[in-house]
Amino acid sequence: MYRGNHPAKVDEKGRLKVPSAFKALLDASSVTQFFVTSTNGRSAEIWPLPEWEKVEQKLLKVSALDPAVEQYLNLVNYYGQQVEMDSQGRILLPQLLRTKARLDAEVNVMGKLKFIEVHNKEVFEKEQLPPEGISPENKQKVSGLLNDSE
Repeated sequence: MYRGNHPAKVDEKGRLKVPSAFKALLDASSVTQFFVTSTNGRSAEIWPLPEWEKVEQKLLKVSALDPAVEQYLNLVNYYGQQVEMDSQGRILLPQLLRTKARLDAEVNVMGKLKFIEVHNKEVFEKEQLPPEGISPENKQKVSGLLNDSE
């Protein structure tokens, strides 16, 4: 499971050095292939290819004519590319996504359980971190989900 926030930088060639905490998990599972994509153009999702293939298998079970599935596939394929981690633990972020999400300098690399998400540090802190923290409604919903799974 990928968890936590690991500040990093994207180099001038668009490569992200995978933070050591995440790289250790990838090394342990021998993963070197990834699907890098986005569902919103504001962040990059780095999926280990075996995890992404599970998503694809689930999508195969529903109709591609479903408008929600079609929109999802359009977005993830528009921004998406399969990439390989190099010997120095770097992953190339697709140019289109780097430009749109401003992934060109300091970034937040955050664990999202099954994948890694990359945000422009400045934009994320300005636009996505509410000063009051998680809303009471969302906190209650998450607490309910966590309590139901016991």
